[in-house]
Amino acid sequence: MEKGELQCKFGILSRPDGSVMLSEGNTTVIAGIYGPVEVKMQKVLIEKAAVECHYRPKSGLPGVEDRFYESIIRNICETALAASMFPRSAISVVIQEMQNSGELISCAINAACLACLDSGIDMKCMFAAVSCFLGENNQLSLVPPVNRKEIKATFVFVFDNICGKIIASHTDGKFSESLYEEALYICMNESKNIFSFFKKSLFEREEKGKKK
Repeated sequence: MEKGELQCKFGILSRPDGSVMLSEGNTTVIAGIYGPVEVKMQKVLIEKAAVECHYRPKSGLPGVEDRFYESIIRNICETALAASMFPRSAISVVIQEMQNSGELISCAINAACLACLDSGIDMKCMFAAVSCFLGENNQLSLVPPVNRKEIKATFVFVFDNICGKIIASHTDGKFSESLYEEALYICMNESKNIFSFFKKSLFEREEKGKKK
């Protein structure tokens, strides 16, 4: 049931305003945040910043599934960022997939949050995503099976750090209502560990900065 180890490294890229490489188990992504920056006239929003997301797969050109990832991450960032503080500007989130062992969506979302925190951009809340998998034996696990054909259903829940409310969710496969509720409970509890990891990682980053 225990989730794969979380590891991150801030400032992995030099050009973005904030960046991080995050690993969840054997899944790894790099996230970068650009902005607020000037926006093209056709994308200008008078009351808030335009939030964009660009997802880059490990190899090849982005496909339909990658566009779906972009939509999920963009919507979550729009909810969490204080976009109204930066009208007529743009905030761009760039995700680069490095390795996918099953937790790709949750890892990408968590990397986006850490990159935002690294950039220092104003946020209304932090957000944490957790993936849960339903195996052939109808058992739920935070760790995906080695053989992905054994996955009957996948649950991804995203929570805020203020009230623990669900910001977003995504499910795939067949499952009962009781299994959905159980997966939600498991992921909600695990999100607390992810928020603790965020805080610990930021504290360690600040301590390293003081020693330089």
